[in-house]
Amino acid sequence: MAVITNNAPPRLRGRLAVWLLEVRAGVYIGVYSAKTRAMIRDQIETLIEDGDAVIAWSAPTDAGFDFETFGRNRREPVDFDGLKLVAFKPLP
Repeated sequence: MAVITNNAPPRLRGRLAVWLLEVRAGVYIGVYSAKTRAMIRDQIETLIEDGDAVIAWSAPTDAGFDFETFGRNRREPVDFDGLKLVAFKPLP
């Protein structure tokens, strides 16, 4: 599992550092069960505030992984005939 954050508040960064290894500023990695990943995902969703984040994990899909985005990022996941791709939201 990988979590990449931008402009994350210190409280979220601290929570992520408890469970994951921060290998670069804002980049966290670790290997956990689906239940623990869901708990980490909920923490990101609750605490992201004005920042943005993406969480990616190994999954039995054609791509071999799945991901979810949070916050004010212009990128958002879209399903294209069973394949998850990334679409860009228009600029405000």
